[in-house]
Amino acid sequence: MDRFFERLAGRIATATGQPGAFILALATIIVWAITGPLFRWSDTWQLVINTGTTIVTFLMVFLIQNAQNRDGSAIQAKLDELIRASHARNQFIGVEHLSQSDLLALLKHLEQKYADEVEHEHAIERLISRRR
Repeated sequence: MDRFFERLAGRIATATGQPGAFILALATIIVWAITGPLFRWSDTWQLVINTGTTIVTFLMVFLIQNAQNRDGSAIQAKLDELIRASHARNQFIGVEHLSQSDLLALLKHLEQKYADEVEHEHAIERLISRRR
């Protein structure tokens, strides 16, 4: 079931991100607006667009979240691999699993530790020397 949802969500996210999807949505709104006088601006006429947009929005929230989750996981995996392959500290692998308060404490510690301008300059020089 998970794999089916991922494939479906990926396809829909790709399709809805295309110009054709925007043109279709815009055309739907234009047709709806043009038919307003035909239906005498009735409550049912308004309900059609309200219901349609609510349903589409509700479903798209889940598709967008799925796409963001996959993208975030892929980026994290790539960053972890870069850390493993470089001279960076491996302790940072998996920090995305820390609580928000732990992440903020880590950030504060790192900012304090590396806030010294001289140390920052030496760190840049060390980084440049590694690249040679």
